[in-house]
Amino acid sequence: MTAIDPQAIAAEEREARKARLFTRINKLDGWFQVLGLSWLTPILKALAGDNPKAQAKEIWRLLGVPVLAIVGFLALWANLAPTVQTSLGAIPGPAQVWEQVGSLHDDAVREREKEAAFYVRQNERNAKLIAEGRADKVKERVYTGKPTYYDQIWTSIKTVFFGFLIGSMVAIPLGILAGLSPTANAAINPLIQIFKPVSPLAWLPIVTMVVSAVYVTNDGLFSKSFLTSAITVTLCSLWPTLINTSLGVASIDKDLVNVSKVLKMGTWTKITKLVLPSALPLIFTGLRLSLGVGWMVLIAAEMLAQNPGLGKFVWDEFQNGSSQSLAKILVAVFTIGIIGFLLDRLMYAIQSLFTFSNNR
Repeated sequence: MTAIDPQAIAAEEREARKARLFTRINKLDGWFQVLGLSWLTPILKALAGDNPKAQAKEIWRLLGVPVLAIVGFLALWANLAPTVQTSLGAIPGPAQVWEQVGSLHDDAVREREKEAAFYVRQNERNAKLIAEGRADKVKERVYTGKPTYYDQIWTSIKTVFFGFLIGSMVAIPLGILAGLSPTANAAINPLIQIFKPVSPLAWLPIVTMVVSAVYVTNDGLFSKSFLTSAITVTLCSLWPTLINTSLGVASIDKDLVNVSKVLKMGTWTKITKLVLPSALPLIFTGLRLSLGVGWMVLIAAEMLAQNPGLGKFVWDEFQNGSSQSLAKILVAVFTIGIIGFLLDRLMYAIQSLFTFSNNR
């Protein structure tokens, strides 16, 4: 009878635990890549004891090099910025820009305190009127203070998503139609080639006039400025989704199409069970591109039309011409870039949930 070696059993258990740990790390790696945190994978593997030397090289490549590049950029910016003089003074360095981040936050906090105090006073006044038997004099007013920097960020995000959703609802059905029907593709393709290159600067005055003529109410669900910016985003951002949807549908395996004919699938069943699942990777690629285009277009539209949002904030600071204006504009530039990155990561996360493709 073979003797049981406790040390061998313990070693096998350790190896089994390590294998399970590596499996979990590999599963997490997919989400780390989605979130732009792929450098966490080699760190976790190194901590788990998986070839620390090789993982250190990966950590340096994925984390060390980008951090070094950012530090180098900040150092170059800090040294060169004071040498560039403008009508508003020298270009602000990283320290001055970071100072304005705190200033904008403090302004937002003060504005929220003013808003809270306004509603407290209004409630006290209304309560006093009711106590005096003059309930007919009670009025509920909305605080009309200036929008904070956070308000402007939220306005831009709401606007771009609204325009993006409208564009997607137009582009995806048209793309499916163009992909399934050569005749429809022949009809739609010239329109794509004509309107895709049109700048938002050309669409904006047309959209402004149309919205002013059609949307005549002043107390509707949406403001005219919101609709103007959102529709401009729609007109400029729907093309990547339309093109990629059409391409994805047209590239479906012909064998699958033949199977659908043999099974006598209806049009709706064919689209939902065959076309969309096969074309989803390319559709999501188009959606990611469209959202990125929409975000860039929105800032330009808000700036030109003076509609609420980050674009208007940039233009107002440019017109303001104070000593802090350039620093605040740079804060907005970095905010726009970071939000653009987060929007892309969001779309990639949604794509990962609905498709089997991990290609970015």
